[in-house]
Amino acid sequence: MKKVLMAVGLFCMAGSALAAAKPCEELKSEIEAKIKANGASSYTLEIVDKGTGGDKKVVGTCEAGTKEIVYQRH
Repeated sequence: MKKVLMAVGLFCMAGSALAAAKPCEELKSEIEAKIKANGASSYTLEIVDKGTGGDKKVVGTCEAGTKEIVYQRH
């Protein structure tokens, strides 16, 4: 029984490590590559605190949901 509990505990710790969010700059560059691949040329991407993006479109979250990446077309 102890082995089963230990295995479950280790599995939970490994799962949370795998679910860790990407760094904001890395995610921003991936999103930017996708936007450019779709042909957009006049836009801005910003990393802001959650909920402070105003009327800009949220296209990603990072740092465990405390930051957002927002998109605005010009």
